[in-house]
Amino acid sequence: MKNIGFIDSSRLITESLVRAGADVFVGYPITPANLLYLYAGKRFPQFIAAPDEITTLQLMSGLAAAGKIPVTATSFPGFALMIESINMAYMMELPMVIVFVQRLGPATGTATVGAQGDVSIVNGVISGGLALPTMSISNTSDCWTLPAKAVEMAVTMRTPVVIFTSKEEVMTQHSVNLGEISGIKKVERTIYNSKEKYIPYRPDKDLVPEFLPLTSNEHQIRLTASTHDQMGIIQNTSDEALENTLRLHKKVLHNMEKFTFYNYDADPGAETILLSFGISSLASATAVKTLRARGEKISLLLAKSLLPVPQKYYEILHKYKHIFVAEENLTGQYRQLLFGSKLPDHIHGINKLGKMIEPSEIISKIQSSTQQ
Repeated sequence: MKNIGFIDSSRLITESLVRAGADVFVGYPITPANLLYLYAGKRFPQFIAAPDEITTLQLMSGLAAAGKIPVTATSFPGFALMIESINMAYMMELPMVIVFVQRLGPATGTATVGAQGDVSIVNGVISGGLALPTMSISNTSDCWTLPAKAVEMAVTMRTPVVIFTSKEEVMTQHSVNLGEISGIKKVERTIYNSKEKYIPYRPDKDLVPEFLPLTSNEHQIRLTASTHDQMGIIQNTSDEALENTLRLHKKVLHNMEKFTFYNYDADPGAETILLSFGISSLASATAVKTLRARGEKISLLLAKSLLPVPQKYYEILHKYKHIFVAEENLTGQYRQLLFGSKLPDHIHGINKLGKMIEPSEIISKIQSSTQQ
């Protein structure tokens, strides 16, 4: 029993980020992300208390341009203030990680109640609908493994990355077998070291430009959030500039295959599948276990790489006659993102506002819909 620890997920997320190479935390405290702010102040090599969320993202952009891997943690009101600067960092191709702890909205809503209501805003946060890599934590193990992967994604693709979680996940303590926690490899940023002229936005084979920090004195470095060509020269709608903007979207899609994480528990012969993510994954897994114990056949898909939606999810879901999506929001945001607002008859939503979905509610919905 000596390896069993009682720990909250905020501490696991913080430790994972640091071990993966994130070296500076910039933040403004907000419930329910305040434990991440607290632990970051004790654990990160560098900690900056920003006066507000707009300043937070501006500082993170400057730090990323100087070669740091910055992290922040926030909730909806703070994220809303960050949106313009997230777009700026996206256009400048600056790596950073934003831990988004969801809570009940709209507006300030209820800071001490969790939710899964911010999928739509993150999906549309980049102007023009360009892809912003977004992961979703579903259990204690994810709190350790996914933040490290988020750091790797941010650095590999030179982009902001969002990690979705919720109040219940980051502020609840769990018993964890510390002996089973795997090691995390530190991510190193590759720096341009050629004597040839540096072209700041020239892509490599994976559509990602080589990086050179602003601290370099050997080459001219241009970073701009305006539409630009490969040299970083501002251009409005030239072919090269528009292709460069299109590349920002393409590079995420191109590289996401190696960062696609999910759990697929297939039940041979099943015609029904339940899809969930985040905090609703635990109730979904319990519901599936209960239904199987009753002799019913049902498969389970837990999405961890949430956005852009991996093609693999469609390949899996296409096999089933009945598809259920469980998520803690009013309108079924991820369900609509997957299948549109006018759903076919075989797509069903299991939703709840302001309270976590119970396994019994999932079971009831599945049984009533499949027996019709």
